[in-house]
Amino acid sequence: MLNDKITVTKKHHDAAEVVVEELTKLLQPKYIIAIGGEVGSGKSTLAYSLAQKLKKKGIVSKIIDLDDFYKIAPKERKAWRRHNGIESVGPEEYDWNKINHVIDDFYHDRESTMPCVDLITDEVDTITTNFLGIDVLIINGLYATKINQANFKIFIELTYDETKEAQLYSDKEEITAFRKQILEREHQMVQELKHSSNLFFDFDATLDKYHL
Repeated sequence: MLNDKITVTKKHHDAAEVVVEELTKLLQPKYIIAIGGEVGSGKSTLAYSLAQKLKKKGIVSKIIDLDDFYKIAPKERKAWRRHNGIESVGPEEYDWNKINHVIDDFYHDRESTMPCVDLITDEVDTITTNFLGIDVLIINGLYATKINQANFKIFIELTYDETKEAQLYSDKEEITAFRKQILEREHQMVQELKHSSNLFFDFDATLDKYHL
């Protein structure tokens, strides 16, 4: 996502180091790491920190944010959800065909075009990248652990109720009564997916503390 706010702290660097150590003997070309968890839990920040750690080891990675792959654009999503009911909120809001197409491009070293949401304009732009020479694909998002192709799945244990500070800082969406209903629904959907993860992090809700 363009113009996203992230705050990289020691807890993210340390967590990324734990992941790298876990994967030392597992990493191979065309390896997919999925990072799932609730809104504001630090998925994007951990993905960024992990990519930096891998770079220092000579491993080339790219990050994909699943928030770019919603079927309904940001400007229309709130109205669409109100019209279709809170039950419409969940993994099926993602365009899995596009996601799987990008993953297939990664596996085959192809050039790939994908959506990219600009958080300033709320417009869905497109970006084109080339996966030739990319060893690791890091995919983060609410429902990232749903991805069957992922070789290694990470789940961040924080709930939406514990990440209020991070949500306010991100300015992504105003916290209204309807937004709270959405967060609760997403909480239920995300928690159902965590069982398949290989590694769990339980960050403290403050910006400078964490534990594993």
